Amino acid sequence: MRLRPHVLSRRIHKWLALIVAVQAVIWTLSGLYMTAVHIDIIHGKHFIRQSQPPPVPADEIVSPVAAASQFGAAETVRLSSFLGRPVYVVRSGSTELLVDARTGETLPAPSEAQIRQAAEHWFTGPEKLASLSLIDEIPGEIRGRKPPLWRADFDGWNKPTLYLSPATGELVSRRHELWRIFDFVWMLHIMDYDERENVNNWLLRGFTWLAVLTAFSGAWLLWFAFPRRRRKAAGQ
Repeated sequence: MRLRPHVLSRRIHKWLALIVAVQAVIWTLSGLYMTAVHIDIIHGKHFIRQSQPPPVPADEIVSPVAAASQFGAAETVRLSSFLGRPVYVVRSGSTELLVDARTGETLPAPSEAQIRQAAEHWFTGPEKLASLSLIDEIPGEIRGRKPPLWRADFDGWNKPTLYLSPATGELVSRRHELWRIFDFVWMLHIMDYDERENVNNWLLRGFTWLAVLTAFSGAWLLWFAFPRRRRKAAGQ
């Protein structure tokens, strides 16, 4: 049995809309969250100390070349600061080492007490440090980072978390509940349920084209919704 055009258009639109509707609601709600919460809040800049370390006179520190010369395979050297002390961070392959910028001496990896002090320095919120642990398994919220890392969790409804390097004591990343919610709704929004990074995946493209087809089928259905004028019979 051949369906009439207006019946066919109604059925096509109905089934397309049923398929797309759930994801369309997810797109709307996730987009609402991502626009309602300012991106600077998501980045966690509000609870991280932004002040720069005081400048160090050049005549008070050793040459970075001299600091790196004690490591035959040194690739990069950069001046940094750890707990108020100027230091060089020397990278050799995947290894980073601390060198006292004033004396040129190699420093041991920061102790747990120093990492605790560094975490409390970086965090500017009123909450107290709840726990500090050296982790070997990287959680999904900082995927891509290399273990091990120090994880510092603070009290509070937002559950701020700082991740610090065990080699240099530097702040590697920070996370909190609003960021974690953002990461989850971002996953739903772009439909990448694995890495949560690919905004051009086949699933997202497929549903996008289905949404476009739904709109076109709705326009086709709308054409039959308006009554067409019938020409008056001749002589009437």
